[in-house]
Amino acid sequence: MIKVKIELGKNSYEICIGSGLLLRVGLWLKEKKFSGKAVIITDTTIRGLYADILERGLATAGFTVTVLEVPPGEEQKTLANAGRLYQKLAEVFTERTSPVLALGGGVIGDLAGFVAATYMRGVPLIQVPTTLLAMADSSIGGKTAVDHGTLKNMVGAFYQPSLVVADLDTLKTLPKEELSNGMAEVIKHAAIKDKGFFDFLEKNIDGAMSLNAAVLGNILEKNVRIKASVVEADEKESDLRRILNYGHTIGHAVETVTDFKIKHGQAVAIGMVAAAKISERLGFLREEDVNQLELLLHEAGLSVRMPEFNRDEKEKLLNVISHDKKIVDDKIMFVLLKSLGNAIISDKVNTGLIEEVLFGWKSA
Repeated sequence: MIKVKIELGKNSYEICIGSGLLLRVGLWLKEKKFSGKAVIITDTTIRGLYADILERGLATAGFTVTVLEVPPGEEQKTLANAGRLYQKLAEVFTERTSPVLALGGGVIGDLAGFVAATYMRGVPLIQVPTTLLAMADSSIGGKTAVDHGTLKNMVGAFYQPSLVVADLDTLKTLPKEELSNGMAEVIKHAAIKDKGFFDFLEKNIDGAMSLNAAVLGNILEKNVRIKASVVEADEKESDLRRILNYGHTIGHAVETVTDFKIKHGQAVAIGMVAAAKISERLGFLREEDVNQLELLLHEAGLSVRMPEFNRDEKEKLLNVISHDKKIVDDKIMFVLLKSLGNAIISDKVNTGLIEEVLFGWKSA
């Protein structure tokens, strides 16, 4: 088993990576002096696959377990569902020291994390990600949120978990498309912070996509250490942590315009290549670096082609980008690349350049 610690003072916690870990979660929580009630929040698909194993381990450690579920899908990440979960927590007399375990992918991690952050002003949160996307990114760093209308992740809180447990066995039931989605965030971390890791991914992408446990464990450890270094330096995204949004300004807009029919990782892959091309137009990045990034994303099963949008959809996409949550003083804080492994934050990207790169439009 691999352990990586996120050093955040009183908010520090460990990330455990390995196989066969679900049954051990209860003992780890007991060691942390949690006791009594435990609540698992999951979706209906993951409940049928892994909730029983997690529940059995918790019960063996002496916990009284309640399992709460929501249907799968991004559309479940709402204030209304948060409200329903608050009511269920109250009905089972959840206490301020009762751990809430988020068992599932990024949607469950965000929703359950938001509920844990806000119920009784905060109850212990345990992230138990079951997708590569959640293991590599969303379960780490304390971002919790729900969507509201067309606003993705605009209602949320920074709330660090007490523990993250990434059981690689859960990836065995993951559809290939979802494995690719997770790999997008792994590639993102390499592209913004570590050229050596990028080179490692190029050599080992086939092993990762074929679920070689040793390769995946190695990749996740390197990935987690990159994200940990950024989160430790900037816990609440006031400066450096913004580089983790590489590919997300355009990616989130693509998700919104397609009503989330395009998966998060796929949308981020599109956004990363677009941002790389913008970086090239501004003289930061070499064309061969853009091509190298495109090739690795392709090897991970990710298309980098913009969807076929009509004129109205293109206008909506640009409008979503221009109202991105990362805007400061009316300027889009765009994450660009100076080279593979070296990201910068720039406010020099205007909508004309975005239009040109995305759609070939030339501003007058």
